[in-house]
Amino acid sequence: MAQYFELHPANPQVRLLKQAVGLLQQGGLLAVPTDSSYALVCRLDDKSAVDRLRQVRGVDEKHHLTLLCRDLSQLSNFARVDNRQYRLLKLATPGPFTFILEATREVPRRVSHPQRKTIGLRVPDHQVLQQLLELMAEPLLGTTLIPPRETEPLNDAEHIRERYERLIAGVIDAGACPHEPTTVVDLTPMGTGGEAVILRQGRGEAEQLGL
Repeated sequence: MAQYFELHPANPQVRLLKQAVGLLQQGGLLAVPTDSSYALVCRLDDKSAVDRLRQVRGVDEKHHLTLLCRDLSQLSNFARVDNRQYRLLKLATPGPFTFILEATREVPRRVSHPQRKTIGLRVPDHQVLQQLLELMAEPLLGTTLIPPRETEPLNDAEHIRERYERLIAGVIDAGACPHEPTTVVDLTPMGTGGEAVILRQGRGEAEQLGL
């Protein structure tokens, strides 16, 4: 049965966050709030956990998973970023945007896109998730928590626990979060002189990026 962590949204209890970190380090999946909607996360280097994440989410290896990073310096360890791309990233982070970028060798091939060798990356603007990432000292691999064969993301912690209590290790409840996924922006064309392309319009405003 999934553990349920009720955390203060502005000053989360470190003791409970450390328990959540322990579940991740043991190979568990967590449902966590973000600045868009709930996400399902696990450790990047845990192959078994990544396989279960894809199974629970109902996606295959061609679906872009996303690395949730604490800040841009951490993000740059896992993606190749040129000066144009970096300037755009600075405009939008932290915030409800997911960026598709070319993955570095720090990203296992099994989690990057099999043909494009790309990965989704983002820096969330959510206090509880930021503190969880700080305690982990590594990015988390995640995906928007949209049930298989559905189109709307989940954002109610108690409902998520009821629905997934036998499939995941824990749920973090830090109050309501938005009921809208991130805006997904492909930055890879910029690496060859092109322009960024919006793949999905979500909570992030394209005008913030000048697109």
